[in-house]
Amino acid sequence: MAGKTDRGGNQDLVLVGEIGAAQGLKGEVRLRSYTQDPADIAAYGPLRDEAGTKTILIERVRVTPKSLVARIKGVGTREAAEALNRTRLYVTRDALPEAPEEEWYVADLIGLSAVSPDGEAFGTVTAVHNFGASDIIEIERNDGAAPLLVAFTDAAVPKVDVANGRLVLIPPQEIEAKEDAEDSDGGDSEN
Repeated sequence: MAGKTDRGGNQDLVLVGEIGAAQGLKGEVRLRSYTQDPADIAAYGPLRDEAGTKTILIERVRVTPKSLVARIKGVGTREAAEALNRTRLYVTRDALPEAPEEEWYVADLIGLSAVSPDGEAFGTVTAVHNFGASDIIEIERNDGAAPLLVAFTDAAVPKVDVANGRLVLIPPQEIEAKEDAEDSDGGDSEN
């Protein structure tokens, strides 16, 4: 998956990166990239900030052992680089190539209906988070209960159907019950 879900209020924008702290004295910045290959963030051409008030063109990217460092067009001093700190970088959804089969952009998952295997609606996908281990989808429940956070695994989300606006969701308690039943049936045993 490429991109992240925080797209401001505009459904046509995909977050592809964020400018970090200034790097050195000549206007370079550290850059956090959310693209599959981090250096590819420069390949999207002009990027924009969340408000649409700034157009940002990455002229050059270099990968260092600790971070991605970028040169931004028109930024030549440390002070100008510092002024961009925490600027989120967006592209329009149509600037992204089509996702390969059985892959999705995170932006395409937002707004999908989450349903049970029987078609019962749980709610709507409102976010996809990644805190380092794996993706977690956030479901706003139809019943008004607290949002449901589910690991985005094949066991929990066996089917994603972007074209029809839905994904099939197995609630965590059902997955746990199935695993418990398999364990009590003599699942893994050592000799």
